[in-house]
Amino acid sequence: QTLIDVGLSYIRLGQSSTTLSGGEAQRVKLATELSKRDTGKTLYILDEPTTGLHFADIKQLLEVLHRLRDQGNTIVVIEHNLDVIKTADWIVDLGPEGGSGGGQIIATGTPEQVAKVESSHTARFLKPILEKP
Repeated sequence: QTLIDVGLSYIRLGQSSTTLSGGEAQRVKLATELSKRDTGKTLYILDEPTTGLHFADIKQLLEVLHRLRDQGNTIVVIEHNLDVIKTADWIVDLGPEGGSGGGQIIATGTPEQVAKVESSHTARFLKPILEKP
């Protein structure tokens, strides 16, 4: 059930871990964590966990992450997917560009606060999504 919860319903029992993408491998680890007794004191760090996921699977993954947060855990997600970014409690937007052109904090705050920062590339794409009814 935990594999289904993190959007990995298509994984076959006995499938070699070398066939998994980085995002899938992270979600397998997350599923393992979900099967353990929760202390509410765990720090989860995920690097682009939505890579390769269908929209419905992203929604499932977000439900799991929100459940972990609601149980008192801390979740840090490095992500470019706006569906994930818009549901964050707090954003740290790095830039202004990628690679050697980045590394500076451009904006911090709630999605609504970050969307107002004119120098943020993230804000340019986030603002219209937040304005949708």
